[in-house]
Amino acid sequence: MKRALISVSDKTGIVEFAKELVNLGYQIVSSSGTAKHLKENGIEVLEVSQVTGFPEILDGRVKTLHPKIHGGILAIRDNPQHLKQLNENDITPIDIVAINLYPFEETVKKGADLDEIIENIDIGGPAMVRAAAKNYKFVTIITDPNDYETVIKELKENGDVSIDTRKLLSLKAFRHTALYDSIIATVLNEKFGINEDFPKELTIPMRKKTNLRYGENPHQKASLYVNPIEEGLSVADSEILQGKEMSYNNYLDVEASLLLVKEFENPACVIVKHNNPCGVAERDNLYEAYQLALQTDPKSAFGGIVAFNRQLDGKTAKALTELFLEVVVAPSFSEEALDILKTKKNLRVVKIKNFDKEIVGKDLKRLTGGYLVQDRDKGLYETLEVVTERKPTEKELEDLIFALKVVKHVKSNAVVIAKDRRSVGIGVGQTSRVDSLETAVKKAQEFSLPLEGSVLASEAFFPFRDSIDFAAKYGIKAVIQPGGSIRDGEVIQACNEHGIAMIFTKMRHFKH
Repeated sequence: MKRALISVSDKTGIVEFAKELVNLGYQIVSSSGTAKHLKENGIEVLEVSQVTGFPEILDGRVKTLHPKIHGGILAIRDNPQHLKQLNENDITPIDIVAINLYPFEETVKKGADLDEIIENIDIGGPAMVRAAAKNYKFVTIITDPNDYETVIKELKENGDVSIDTRKLLSLKAFRHTALYDSIIATVLNEKFGINEDFPKELTIPMRKKTNLRYGENPHQKASLYVNPIEEGLSVADSEILQGKEMSYNNYLDVEASLLLVKEFENPACVIVKHNNPCGVAERDNLYEAYQLALQTDPKSAFGGIVAFNRQLDGKTAKALTELFLEVVVAPSFSEEALDILKTKKNLRVVKIKNFDKEIVGKDLKRLTGGYLVQDRDKGLYETLEVVTERKPTEKELEDLIFALKVVKHVKSNAVVIAKDRRSVGIGVGQTSRVDSLETAVKKAQEFSLPLEGSVLASEAFFPFRDSIDFAAKYGIKAVIQPGGSIRDGEVIQACNEHGIAMIFTKMRHFKH
């Protein structure tokens, strides 16, 4: 008689699976909790303690860690010496192992204390999973209830599980235990109060949420993965309320728009195109903020992503339908707004979960052969030091802080011209700073936006005075930048010559 070991915390489909195995001539071996569940459903079960001849001890902490279990799993069936040792030690081979682990992740999410979390770290389960996965040539390991049907189908049709299926299930098993251990390491780093920022060995738990149609381009494959234990602001786990399937590029643009719109406390609107803002405004209501953000660059806004930091209302939703947009993003939507947006069937409507929570986790960028890992850029400035003869007015200072919040999220080299808490011109990603400024000015002129009396923010220092001289020609009256150039003196002198106020922040915001 063939033997199957079943020990699961997630009982989904396990009764039906066990019944099918019994009908196929398998003897079922189970640990106490699973055995009880199967017996209650009329399935004959041999308990692990009956196999080992040793009772479960230490409140169940030790039950399957025994040679009669692991020997039955790990024995190489075409090795005569292994078979001889099984016979000498009265060990029956185990052909199928169905395991899923203690619910550590679920225990953490329900807010359990540290002791309960520790008790839900599975020890025997991962050991059996890895043993069975290692011996895939002879043993079928199942960690996902969705695979029960495949295994039964092959057993019925072929009398055994194919080697290709066993290889796939082995890979899934090793990934399963790797994810499990990664979650444990991540959680305990926080719970133990260690919070080691950049450990020597870094693991990041990820679980696939969905396949995407393609990546940045149609010839690239892509999928979306979610960190299962990050409880902060989440684009990856956002709720898609309507519209076409989200694309790889859509997710990137939603992330860019969300991180920027989160900078503002008052009602704000951000319009993003290709990961860069092309219009930003802050007002007392979303409708006015959207109208002003759109005016910054209505040409680039076509086919863009629009994000808000308040519940989207019907009036603003109606205005959105007048322009072709890819995605609308908000923490919530009124019923009226949803009804209006439904008239644009292909428009993606994205509700952001945990909008009010902090951004957590590290910032990662892929390299060939590795990753760059850094803290997220959560700061805005270290200081606000006026370095010129002229000080900014209260209104100019308000606009400077607004522009600084925006330029922080623009690809370098970056400048933002702003006035009255709205973007007037945005210069993106040029290889020289003065070129970015020229681009921003041209954008403002193209759409007849006011440059006289506006302010300028730069994400990094001005290496030369040329940008200040250029800005002065168009009536820009105040500048905010990190400072730190060897030519700060001549840049300050240029500001003094033109009557421009300048503030140093001592905090750079390169964005590559």
